[in-house]
Amino acid sequence: MHFGFFSVQDYYPGLSPDHQRFFAELLDRIAYAEDLGFDSFWLAEHHFHLNYGLDPWPPIVLAAAAQHTRQIRLGSAVAVLPFHHPLRVAEDYALLDILSGGRLNFGVGSGYLAHEYAGWGIPQAEARARHDEALAIILRAWQGERFRYAGTFTTVEDVTLQVQPVQKPHPPVWIAFLHAESAYQRGRQGYQIMGVPYATVPQLSQLRELIARWREGYREAGKDPDQGRVVMALHTYVAESDAQAETEARACLERYLATRLFGKGSWESLTANQLAAIGSPDTVAAAVETLQATGATDLLCLMDFGGLDHQLVRRSMALFAREVVPRFQPAPVITG
Repeated sequence: MHFGFFSVQDYYPGLSPDHQRFFAELLDRIAYAEDLGFDSFWLAEHHFHLNYGLDPWPPIVLAAAAQHTRQIRLGSAVAVLPFHHPLRVAEDYALLDILSGGRLNFGVGSGYLAHEYAGWGIPQAEARARHDEALAIILRAWQGERFRYAGTFTTVEDVTLQVQPVQKPHPPVWIAFLHAESAYQRGRQGYQIMGVPYATVPQLSQLRELIARWREGYREAGKDPDQGRVVMALHTYVAESDAQAETEARACLERYLATRLFGKGSWESLTANQLAAIGSPDTVAAAVETLQATGATDLLCLMDFGGLDHQLVRRSMALFAREVVPRFQPAPVITG
């Protein structure tokens, strides 16, 4: 298993710090995640809703993080492609890959919130088609050659980007999904997938069927599914005991769920069905074991939810790195 951190950047006036301190603490968490050995740190993109997420354009924050880190990979989860001109996305994320020294993980998706589509003046019925066309243009632009593209929504006339990603042929790509058929279709297109299980399945173990469908499609695309990465995010909080974790994190999880416009749930349903990994190191490790058994390769720990205090988040990160991660790493080989 690979372990990363995912921040939705939900925000609560009167509870969360002012915007400047909020992002300063976020950058501190990214640097601390690198110190603790986390593999990656991913940021969500959201628009026009304060509680839902404060960051409208992740590459800006990730570019700042790139200057304070050296190894941790920096991901979008996700870049909502229908909302932007694909050449702008290609340019900005290419710059991020350059500034980070080739550490971009490019997660993309079509979005799912009606108010965001309304705000951008885009028909939500066009989401999938706009997303797929935009991704095709971005990947074409990242080939480094002058090109043309006659699409339904975007026409490109004889352009080449003056900046190109460091990673070749391009940064790794993940597409967000919600349903089994989408998982299969994205696999059939040769893409890796990512998701948030609590918005997809009633219990974590049922994710196995969706990932199996992705593997089927990925294999049909001529790719080896054992070489692909399936990235899943769980609300995660580690304390010394289950009781302490509930005392410190329950109100924050409930606050987070109360502001969601999609994929709602409750403390009881998420914790009982391992859709949130909250508790002692043993409890959290048990959820990670279930996730691993589904075929997922990466856990993104969504730890800074619901206005949780920054110092509590840092403590949970340290406990996770010290008490949970080593259980999923191979034992050292002793020779001599």
